[in-house]
Amino acid sequence: MTIERIGGGRRRIALAQPAAGDRAIPERELTPRVRDFVHSLTSELETLRRDLQAARDRLELAEREADRDHLLPVLNRRAFMRELARHIGLAARYGTPASLVYFDLDGFKRINDTYGHAGGDAVLSHFAEILCDHVRDTDVVGRVGGDEFAIILAHATADQAKKKAATLMDALTAAPTEWDGRRLVVSFSFGTFELCAGSTAESAIMRADEAMYAHKRGAR
Repeated sequence: MTIERIGGGRRRIALAQPAAGDRAIPERELTPRVRDFVHSLTSELETLRRDLQAARDRLELAEREADRDHLLPVLNRRAFMRELARHIGLAARYGTPASLVYFDLDGFKRINDTYGHAGGDAVLSHFAEILCDHVRDTDVVGRVGGDEFAIILAHATADQAKKKAATLMDALTAAPTEWDGRRLVVSFSFGTFELCAGSTAESAIMRADEAMYAHKRGAR
């Protein structure tokens, strides 16, 4: 709303509208009833603006929550596969290296059988924390199965991904899970796959899974 002089000491009050002609209400016509209407309309518009922003915020929060694992602060499988497909597309289009690391916790069933789901959840939470603490903001961490996790390492070759997995193993060994006065020791097997053109999210997971089982057989 603007107030402008139009000559002879008179003023007029204009409501801000798209530039399709400057419609204005002369001050002499701005009766108390009109003023009340304008104030009411302005208040309603402000309320609508706040309600719209609140709805957008709720939608954004709901979308983020829908992508999160129900237990851990990492992506669930659906969201992780979407991110994996996106990184494959980037690798194919720009030739930017990126690698997938697939993890399987060894001995997790024993932990669950011995200490119950509470002990198992503690192990999962601790492992997820280690993964998140040792990756960059550009990397993506997800839980893709019961005790299976994966990381997309941006700008990393398969060899660099293997070195990162070894670093994570050292971190897990140095800081085992502490739960209910007990130390719950687990390790993991891993497999890597460098993302490339022609791959899909499912085929990348399958290749990394195959490499993980080869690593597990070699460890035995």
